[in-house]
Amino acid sequence: MKTEAFDVVIIGGGSAGYAAARTAASHGAKTAVIEGGEEIGGLCILRGCMPSKSLLESSHRWHQILEADEFGLEVRPVQPHLDQIVARKKKLIHEFASYRQNQLATGPFTFIRGLARFTDPHTVIVKNGNEETAVTATAFILATGSRIADVKIPGLAEAGYLTSDTALNLTKQPKSLIVLGGGVVAVELGQFYAHIGTQVTFIQRSPHLVKDNDEEVSATLEAAFRDDGITLHTGTKLLRAEHTADTKTVFFEQGGETKQVHAEEILYALGRVPAVDGLDLATIDPAFADGRVHVNESMRTAAHHVFAAGDVTGLHEVVHIAIQQGEIAGYNAAMLATNTERPDKQIDYRLKAGVTFTTPEIATVGLTCRETAAKGINFVSASYPFNDHGKSIIMGTKHGFVKLLAETKRGEIIGASIIGPHAADLIHEIIVLMHYHGTAADLAAIPHYHPTLAEILTYPAEDIVDQLASDSR
Repeated sequence: MKTEAFDVVIIGGGSAGYAAARTAASHGAKTAVIEGGEEIGGLCILRGCMPSKSLLESSHRWHQILEADEFGLEVRPVQPHLDQIVARKKKLIHEFASYRQNQLATGPFTFIRGLARFTDPHTVIVKNGNEETAVTATAFILATGSRIADVKIPGLAEAGYLTSDTALNLTKQPKSLIVLGGGVVAVELGQFYAHIGTQVTFIQRSPHLVKDNDEEVSATLEAAFRDDGITLHTGTKLLRAEHTADTKTVFFEQGGETKQVHAEEILYALGRVPAVDGLDLATIDPAFADGRVHVNESMRTAAHHVFAAGDVTGLHEVVHIAIQQGEIAGYNAAMLATNTERPDKQIDYRLKAGVTFTTPEIATVGLTCRETAAKGINFVSASYPFNDHGKSIIMGTKHGFVKLLAETKRGEIIGASIIGPHAADLIHEIIVLMHYHGTAADLAAIPHYHPTLAEILTYPAEDIVDQLASDSR
């Protein structure tokens, strides 16, 4: 068996893995990336944020067309074509993936194709077809991403279902769809199908959709979904699924009553888990036996020489954080492998941001009210609705608001939630402000052009300034 030796080996060639490899190599470590997936590019490019946003762009435009009469426009009969929407998505994703494949092939590191399996803490066997290679390293970085969580609903496997992977390539539009789940993936894909004419029903176990947000954000999205004709069942317990002829049925309990919903198709969107099957991580350390990959602020796992980054950590499954994690893991692994005496770099989630690309969009940064209270931070908050704001009224906005949180000592902004038009873009003004530890008074004093969406941010900022001034009297 051929053997290759490196300072740092990264398993996984997605966004986190590429960032880790590029960083480790730039600090003098002899580096390799092992990728065993059938396709190269990573979850975001191949089956995550990029393909889903491509589909959503089509459905959002279709939804706007259907609202044209509000703006004095008469639209001739038109029809969405799912096969053409998916074809456009595939073309765009091919271009994105080709770019990443070229980066991996030409990067300052060795790129190895094959499935990796640990045989001891410093050795993996990489299998590519009938060939096996032993690859050793001083330090390893796990960046294998995540996979669809196992189905635990009786009868669902027999009934058949879509996942976030298969739904992205569906070319025949279902007339009706049951969505199991209420997280980001569930609400984005569910609304996509609703906007192109599928009758959609959500069955969510928690009391609210997108439950990690503040409750009023969830309530606003739910109101918008109901306006779209989407049926919502929240606070449920899933019981079983059945399939008869062309109909699939999901049985669930809600408020002590057993209910059932029928549809042509089911979308299973109940979360993802670390993709570590087949790695034999317990060979490294018994702490990996539960299938989880726990990391500290240095992105170091229970094994001192093994780091992890991206979705495999299960922390914040978004690309920009995966890249940050990868860069920190790559640096720390390189310092360890090259015996360079420098303190570990550590990640700071103070500016963690998230976006849900529904209509209305949801964007957040920093802490929610629930998180702030749990940390024991004294804070004030203020919000302002889009339906009372000039530019958004002109745009026909019906749902949404901007909410800011500030600590009471200086009035520093420590969190924000935006649900409304172009929230994904507006949140970056708050991210910049928070990067420089800006205050509500700073935001209120910054000139904003009128009429623009961005000026709505100044209204809750002014409210917070007044609250703090009142409290100080």
